[in-house]
This record gives sequence, structure tokens and C-alpha cells, in this order.
Amino acid sequence: MPSAREALPLEAEDDGTMKGSRIADLEVRNSELRDEKRRATTEVKHLREEVRNLTKEVQRLTIELEKVKHPPLIVGSVLDLLVDGRVVIKSSTGPNFVVPVADFVSRDKLTPGTRVSLSQTNLTVVGLLPSSKDPLVHATEVVRKPEVTYADIGGLQTCIQELRETVEYPLTRPHLFKKLGVMPPKGVLLRGLPGTGKTMLAKAVANATDATFIRLVASELVQKFIGEGARRVHEVFQLAKEKAPSIIFIDEIDAVGARRTDDGTSSNREVERTLMQLLAELDGFEPRGDVRIVAATNRADILDPALLRPGRFDRIIDVPLPTPEAVQEIFRIHTRGMTVAKDVDLAILVARLKTVSGADVQAICTEAGMRAVRSESDAITQADFLGAIKKYEKGELPIHAPPTGAELYA
Repeated sequence: MPSAREALPLEAEDDGTMKGSRIADLEVRNSELRDEKRRATTEVKHLREEVRNLTKEVQRLTIELEKVKHPPLIVGSVLDLLVDGRVVIKSSTGPNFVVPVADFVSRDKLTPGTRVSLSQTNLTVVGLLPSSKDPLVHATEVVRKPEVTYADIGGLQTCIQELRETVEYPLTRPHLFKKLGVMPPKGVLLRGLPGTGKTMLAKAVANATDATFIRLVASELVQKFIGEGARRVHEVFQLAKEKAPSIIFIDEIDAVGARRTDDGTSSNREVERTLMQLLAELDGFEPRGDVRIVAATNRADILDPALLRPGRFDRIIDVPLPTPEAVQEIFRIHTRGMTVAKDVDLAILVARLKTVSGADVQAICTEAGMRAVRSESDAITQADFLGAIKKYEKGELPIHAPPTGAELYA
């Protein structure tokens, strides 16, 4: 047996081994705890983010709940303002009321005709509402300043001069009319075949006057419900007043301005109501106001005489088909931005064409450009234009003017 003195080193060695093993276990445990801490920290971040999202959702639902708890408001319109601070309103329920105005409502913005919201309990005015306009009225083409200029129109110099005198000068030089005591025409009617440039003329004069251009197709004014068309006419003219100086361009005015007949149908009576509202709006403008009316039609022969009497559309401008010289000028206008080959002779192209409109010329230029794109050419050649003209002569282009048409607006 070993002596006690010989056994001491073995015990010390066993004790050191146990300590080393315990330290290793503690390091492993420490690493596991650190990993667990990282996982817990990440989970806490996720939980905090979820708490924030739930808090926002609770706030949103609380606001929605408050909205549900409050009774709906009544819509009304202001008829008159009284000296004691109260207002006379016409509510959507029918009768008129004299009601107070809440302190938080701006009285400066309360004018006759303003739409307001009313409390159900005592009909107090508690808010201001925007003016009501038909969505289709806002959908009309409203351009602050059209890009079309007089230089973009070829062969219509006489029409341009007449339009400038009747539409542009009253807006840009009103002092001349005032000095001479001359009342400019309230409305101008452009009559001519489709594609002759009536819309471009209206846009060009709007550009020259820095006026807002409001384009409306008259057929959109015809509605199946009683009074809807008349209301829409009134709202279009109100929109023009708000954006003045402005030019209202009514295209295809024969859709509502045709001669009235006594066929007794409800649809015809609704068209007549719309026409009467249009006549009333035309009469309501000041002679030198900042809203000018330009209309276009290719059937002036069927328009109602009341629409053409002096004081409404008292200036009629014929927009004819272009002459050969004008056709060549229109070709130059539409090709000035194109890469055209040097061998292109516009005189030969014009000689191939007989009766064309400006829109026909534009369609021919576009088709010639597409033929050049199809052949991957570097420029548009004479052959491309001749091919486009041949396609036009076959009636395969979307726009094809009739050989004659003076009878449509004579």
C-alpha cells in the first residue's frame, strides 16, 4: 500500500482535474445563457413592435368607434346672413331654418350658397363643405394653358384673325372695347367638317390669352334624369368662373342645340331643358367678362334659332377644308419634328391629294413615319409618304374626309 505521503500528489491532481472540468462546464453554460439572452432581446424587440402596432390599431378603432357614436350631420346651404350672427339655411330635409353658427366655424367663409353641415339636435352650423360639382364636370378636359399656338395651325389665317378679334382681344385688350363703347360677341360658333381644326383654333386662342381651356362634349350634358343635364350645364359655367379667365369650348353643340320639336317624348323634353339652361347661362355673362364661349359643330343647319340669335352665338366662323397651299403648309407643320429625307417633295404629295382635312394630313404623316419605323430607315422617304397616301386613298386610315361637304354647314 502506498503511504499517505505518496497519495497526496494524486489527490491534488484529481482536484485540479475537477476544477478544470467545472470551469469548462461554466463556460459552456455561460455561452448558452448569452445565446438565450440574445434570443430574448430579439423577442422583446418583436413584442415591442407588435405592441406599437396594436396601440395604433386601438387608436384607429377608438376613432372609428367615436365616429359611430356620433349621429350623422345634415347637409344644408346658406341662404342669407343675419346681423345678429345667425344664418338662414335651407336643409336637405326641406324647410328653411334660422340657426346659430358654432364658434369654431369661420364666419368669413360663410356666404349665400355655401354648403354647410348641420347638427341633428338643433341644426347648428358645425362645418363647411366643399361646393358640389358633378364628377363628370371635373372630368372635363381642363388645361391651364394649352400648348397649341397659332403657328401650329396652317391655312386658317382668316379664321384665326376673326377668332382673335372676338375672343382674344376682349380678354387681352378690354380697354379698346370700353373706349369705343363696343360690346364684343358673347359666343363664337365654329362650323366646319370634322378634322378641319376647330378644336386647335380654340386651344390656340386660349394659349394666346393665358386662359384656362375647358373642353366639353355637348353629348355628355344629355342625361336621363330630369334636371341633371341643366344642373351640369350650370356647374360647368360655375367652374369656368372659378378658373377665369377661361374659355369654354363646347364640341358637337348640335347634340343639345338642335332645333326643338314637339314629339312629346320625355327624352326630347330633357334635351330641351338642357338647351334652355345653356341659353340662360349664355345670357348671364357680362359683355366684357373673363369667360368666353366657343362652340363647334358640323351641322349648323339643324341648330335652334334661339341659340344663334344676337347676344348668344352672334359670331359664326366657317372653318373650311384647306386649299392646296394650306395643305402644303400643314405638311410642313406636321413634319418639322420628323427626320425627313432630303428627296421628299411636299408639292408632289399635295398634288396626289384632292380633298383632305388637316387631320387627314396628320394621319398621313403618322402613317409615313410608321412605315419608316417598320423598315428601320434612318429617315422618312418620299416612298413612305406615297405609300401612306395610297393607304389613305383606299380609306384604310382612321380619318377620311368626304370629297365634298359644304352642304353640311352651308
